[in-house]
Order: sequence, then C-alpha cells, then structure tokens
Amino acid sequence: MALVSRLGEGLPEWTDPDAVVEAARQWLAGYFTPEQDHPGAVFVAEGEGEVVGVVSVNTRRHFTGSMEAYIGELAVAPHTARTGLGRRLLSTAEAWAREQGVSQMTLETAASNTTARRFYAGAGYREEAIRFTRALDQPV
Repeated sequence: MALVSRLGEGLPEWTDPDAVVEAARQWLAGYFTPEQDHPGAVFVAEGEGEVVGVVSVNTRRHFTGSMEAYIGELAVAPHTARTGLGRRLLSTAEAWAREQGVSQMTLETAASNTTARRFYAGAGYREEAIRFTRALDQPV
C-alpha cells in the first residue's frame, strides 16, 4: 500500500489523483478477499527490508468473450525506477497469467503518462483502444 501513491502520477488535469489512489487501495485490498469471481494475485518486491515494487494481476473476461489476464496496478519505489524492477514484476505477472491458461495480458494507463506508455511499449505491449473523456464543466 505504501507504493499506491505512485499510481496517481501522470493523470489528466481533470482526474482527482486522491480518488485514483483510494480506488487503487480498494482494488488491492480486494485481492485479499476470498470471494473473488476470478483468480488474482499480488506480487511484491522487497529490498533492504522495505517493499520497493508491487504488481496486481487477475483474470477477467474480455469484451469478445475470451479470458485474459489484467494488470490492475504496477508501481515501483522512485529510487528503483529504471533498474529493471518494473520489468521483472511485469514478467512475474505474465508467468502467473500463463499458469492460469490465458494467452493475453491487458492493462490501462493514463494517456498523458508518457513514462508508463514507453515502458509498456518497450515490454512488447501495444495500444488496443483509445478512450475519450470530457469534463462536462469545461466549455467546448
């Protein structure tokens, strides 16, 4: 939970980062609830007695009907950025997904989070959809 605040970075200006962080906290807490519809896991990386990385993954049904794995959160401590830790966590989640028998992994990140987008593209992920959002209190 100490790394959840990292998930509020790179958001569009109309998105409340506190709300994103709270939603991520609740999502992660849900992985520890035994009544889940689909299997899920949380993997953490430790270094020098502290948690320095986390990734959560579960299975869900894609809109086409096939099962896929979905990464809900992936965060690393700032001092471990660009050390390969994020890539190792991503690989761990992918290995877990293969063990579940799914052949596709998806995730979402903010369009304005260019750092995350470059990271995922470098790991072989491709953009699948574009989501449009409009703040209704803003003039056109």
